[in-house]
Parts: sequence; C-alpha cells; structure tokens
Amino acid sequence: MKQVFLDVKTGEILLMDVPTPSCKADGILVETLYSLVSAGTERMLVDFGKKSLIQKVKERPDQVKKVLDKMVTDGVLTTLKLAFNKLSEPLPLGYSAVGRVVKVGRRCTEFQPGDLVAIAGTSYANHAEINYVPKNLAVKLPKNFKNIKEAAFVALGAIAMQGIKQAEVQSGEKVVVIGLGLVGQIAAQVLNAYGNTVIGVDIDNSKYEIGKEYIHYFVNANEEDAVEKIMYITNDYGADKIIIAAATSSNHPVEFAGEIARDRAIISMVGVTKMEIPRRSYYQKELTFRLSRSYGPGRYDSNYEEKGIDYPIGYIRWTEKRIMEEFIRLINERKINMEKLITHEFDILNAKDAYKLITENPKNEKYIGILLRYPENEKKYIEVVHIIKNYRKVSGKIGVGLIGAGNFARSVILPNLLKIKDFELIGLATAGSVSSGQTLKKYPFKYATTNYKKLLEDENIDLIIISTPHNTHAKFVIEALDAGKHIYVEKPLAINKQQLEEIKKAYERNNQHLIVGFNRRFSPFSQWVKRELQTDKFTTVIQYTINAGVVPKDHWINDPEVGGGRIIGEVCHFVDLCKYFTGSRIEEVQKMFANSNSEKYIDNDNASINIKFANGSVANIIYTSMGSKAYPKENVRIFSNGNVAEIHNFVKATVYKGGRKKTKRKLEQDKGFVNEYIYIRDIIKGNRKADYLTFEEMYETTSFLVG
Repeated sequence: MKQVFLDVKTGEILLMDVPTPSCKADGILVETLYSLVSAGTERMLVDFGKKSLIQKVKERPDQVKKVLDKMVTDGVLTTLKLAFNKLSEPLPLGYSAVGRVVKVGRRCTEFQPGDLVAIAGTSYANHAEINYVPKNLAVKLPKNFKNIKEAAFVALGAIAMQGIKQAEVQSGEKVVVIGLGLVGQIAAQVLNAYGNTVIGVDIDNSKYEIGKEYIHYFVNANEEDAVEKIMYITNDYGADKIIIAAATSSNHPVEFAGEIARDRAIISMVGVTKMEIPRRSYYQKELTFRLSRSYGPGRYDSNYEEKGIDYPIGYIRWTEKRIMEEFIRLINERKINMEKLITHEFDILNAKDAYKLITENPKNEKYIGILLRYPENEKKYIEVVHIIKNYRKVSGKIGVGLIGAGNFARSVILPNLLKIKDFELIGLATAGSVSSGQTLKKYPFKYATTNYKKLLEDENIDLIIISTPHNTHAKFVIEALDAGKHIYVEKPLAINKQQLEEIKKAYERNNQHLIVGFNRRFSPFSQWVKRELQTDKFTTVIQYTINAGVVPKDHWINDPEVGGGRIIGEVCHFVDLCKYFTGSRIEEVQKMFANSNSEKYIDNDNASINIKFANGSVANIIYTSMGSKAYPKENVRIFSNGNVAEIHNFVKATVYKGGRKKTKRKLEQDKGFVNEYIYIRDIIKGNRKADYLTFEEMYETTSFLVG
C-alpha cells in the first residue's frame, strides 16, 4: 500500500510502498477514503526538514543539550551515530482522516466491517491507504451522514474544541479567536454554533472572507487601533475568553490577548507561539492562561489510546473520543460546515503536490483545507511488499529475517549486523506499516511483510532475529525453532517460567542454534578485564551499578503481561555479565526492592540484587531509576586476587594490577554487539562450537529472574 513519509534530513516528501498493517485486539483496520493535510503542523515539519543541520541545531537547543550530555557519558562517536541514525528515519505524516472499517480486533466489539469512521492520532490516522487505529481514536459516522469528506477534519476539530473547553466558554460570551487558519476557523464555527459572539483576529483580511458567515466581527491585528476596536465591540469590558490558534515565533498573540481580555478572563493556547507572559496586564486583571493538550483527556495516555480503557463519563465528561463524537454530531446536524473550508484535493499519488502547495506555493494560491483522496487500489491489501522480486540469497551468506523493527532494531541491531559481510538481509516482518517504512528506507531488505510466518517459510532465511515486545519472544522463538531456523532473540528469553520451559522443550527437540542478546560478555572491555584478572580462576567480588533512568509507568515494559517489568527485561544482561566474569553457575539470588513513597518512581525499578556463585564469588547489582542523566548508565567494579578493575559505561576500562594501572578506552561505546554477531556467524557456519554462551547459561540466567 502507499503511505506518505517525510525525510527529516532533507525535507523531501516520500511516497513509499509498505505492507498493510496488522489488526491488533483493541483496534480496527480502516481503508482510508480521505485524509486531511494539517497545513500548519505539517508545513512546520517539512520546513524543519529542509533546514541545514546548523539551522536544525539552533531550532532545537533542548535536543542539543541531550546530545551533549550523552556524549559525556556514552562517548562522542556513539552519540553522533545515534543522533544521525534518528535523523535519517522517515517520519509518517498525517493524523486526521475518514475511512471504512475493513477488519475488527477481537476486543473491539463496537465496530463492524463496513462502518464509516472518522479517525485521529499521530502514527495512526496517517496519510496511508490502510491505517490501524485503536478504538478510542475512532468514531462511527451516523448512517445519514451526508458528506464524508467533512469527517476527515475530526482531529483538527477535536483540537479546536478542546481549546474551547479549556477556556470554559459559556453560551453567550464574547470570544476572541486569534489566528484564523484551519484550527481557528473550526473554533470560530463551533463557538458560533454554541451561541457565542465570535471576534476573529488575524493579519490577513482574506481569512475573514472565508469565515464571515460565523465570525461576527473581524479585527486585523496589525492595525494600530486593534485593541480599541475589540474593547468597543465588548462594551469596554474586554473579551470573556480568548482562543489563541496562531502559529508564529512571535510573542505578540500572548501580549495582545492580555490587552483585550476582561478582568479574570481565561486565555486558552491552542496554537504555537512564544509564551512569555507579560506581568502587568496578566497580573492586574488576574488572567488565567491555559494550555490545551491536543484532542482532550486521554491524549498521551497509552492505557486510553492504545489499550482502549475509557474514563468513566461520571468523572470525565469530555474525553478525547467524546469530543470527536461531538464534533461529528455538529457536522451531521449542519451546525458547522467543513465543506466550505476545503480548498484543494489531491490524489494520494500526487501527495508531493499537496506539500509543494503549503511549503512553496508557486502560484500563490489561497489554501486552508487540503484533502488527500484514496482511489480504489487492489494492491493496498497486500501484506507482502517485494523490494527485489525473484531474489536468491547470495551463496555462502547467512540469510536474515527480522521480526520487529522498533528503535533498538533500527539503531543498534541492523547497523552493527551489516558491519559483517556474511549476513544478508532478506525479509522484514512488522506489525505496523510505519516501522516497516522507516526500516526499508535505510536497510536493504528484499521484502517486507506484516505476516511473520512468511519469514519462517522462506528457504532463503537461515537466521531469525526477534526484536519484539517481551511477551512475544517465547512464541516467536518456539515457532522459529520448529521451522528449522537459527535464532537470535533480544533479551529477555522469556518473561515467566512457563514460557521458559516451553522454549527449553523446543530447543531440545530441534538442532538449531539459539542465542539471547547478552551482548556485554562480548564487549572487548569485558574480555580484556577477564584476561587481565583471570576472574574465573579466583574468588571474585563484583559491584555492578546501573543508573537506568525513569521510564513512564504506562510504558509497555512496566506492564507485567507485556514487558514483564524492567528487572526481568533488563537485569538479565547484568546477571549474565557477572556469570561470565566468575565462570560459575549461580547458587542463590536475593532481590530487595526500595520503597520510595513517590509517584515518580516504581519500586521494582530500584533494586539491590545479590548473587552467590558456586565457586564462592559474589555479585551485587544495584539497579535504579533514581539517578541523574548526567551520570553514566553502567559502572562495573571487580575485585579479584589482590587486583581491581573498573568498566566505565563500556567507553573505558581500567585495571589496577601489581601496583600498576592500565587503561583501555575507545571514542565510542562498545557493548559487544559486533563481536556477538561474529560469534553467531561462526557457530552457524560451523567454524566454532556454541560454547561461549551456552543454552544452559541463558536458561539459568533467565530462570533466576522469572522464577
């Protein structure tokens, strides 16, 4: 199917072929009929992409600071590679559309195939022929809905309405809308429908011509007497409420709002402007300044948006979805009219022309509402997209199939894997079309699909790499083993005992190699320290500190059914490295968790884990989210036979031995990924035994954490 992306590095619009997304349990697949180009937001994104690297840096000083901080802890080259890797990923465009339901998830009973729906959401309601949308970001259209094009405005409509609700507008009030672009025009229509007096403010008089049916008064903000005019209209009281819908780098809208507001008025920021509050006017009138968070309550809450868990109406009347439903009601009852805002329509195949209009506008055309339409296309339903047809794997190479293409796979696994010429990328399987497009733009796969079984059936694929949410690892490992494939699975191997035992059975009944991504034992720093101190020959004491940082509570890794928690999901890495140093099996593990009494921290993210090994060695792993980002993530101290070694975030290692000090350092982090993939290559090709990281070791490490 076709989907529109932005090349963030160059600002180029990309129309890519990607596989149809799969349908998850809590959502629906929607065949897009029309999608709305947000002339303000999307133009800013394209303009940002077209800027030089120096200009991008100047525009995002907050991101630059993060990069500089990371350079200190992780090394210059590591940080620059990650930053440029992120910059090279195409960005999906679009977040407001209308279409027809073609498939329904098993926990999504309120929809049926054939329903017409308005859909919203970044990464969901994209400019794509088929979209997967969670159920709380979709609303059904009434059966008698007259013009489905108007429903494509649903996200912008919800944004405007949430801004109005944040201002607590009451019927009959005089409301000023500053900025009469698309969102401002919609806000003015809704306010008019609710019985308010609408005063429109813009620097372009033609914006009033568009909306003069529902904008009762218009004032040009550039006029010297603009404030006086509004005061006259409001009987010298000032505006009851003010909606700022402008997009500008200036602070003028905020200052202007303070001048025209009545005493104790509310100002709601919907647009994008500088926000420096002038004390005099805001203090003297005791004004309230509020930010409007996109579509309303539920926005950015993964439980609401992704899992479909609604807020009770008795506690939150206007949720994101209920605001969208109200917007559709107003259109259906002809209280508002989006048809008059549509100035241009483009076929999806001509999407580049739509963006040329809003960024270059060579003919100086007036535009406001721009739609992309989606004609019939049988290929939109194809779940496999062939980049190279009739391919054959290069003789002697290891054919690779990747299941899951999240950020870690794209930024770590694939670039390091391709440093080794013996691997050839064959098939890519993802659940969504966005990650597929982002991966295909950068890496030479022969085909992409949303049906992972295609990879298991492909005789050109020797190695399956699994980089998916943790709860799916066991399922994919077992199926891939039974399909006769070698496997590299990102940690953890399993998130519970039952999964682990099922994997063990599958491994024992098959003859393939299985490697878990315990890469730190492959790091040249780890290997150097072990050689220097011979830690497996003597009783060793290890202190391993992980400054993990905070992960939001609603992140999938913290869901025990999906991620298993960070101790299972991440600490297995560190346990394995301790096993590597001691060369001994684990005898006992004790886990103690902090009690932070804080909403910010999850107690299970803050733990002291003590390990006793059979050879008498001990290790203490401190894993915490309570530290500073300015402090390195990982530090390992090893005490053995009168010697000491330290590994500093896998950028530097120091050995104190025989009264002397030796240091090994690199300009970039080296956590062992390349060496790990060389090991995988060698055991698959039969050049060495699978003795460096055995299944028994991987099983034991996982068992102590999930048991």
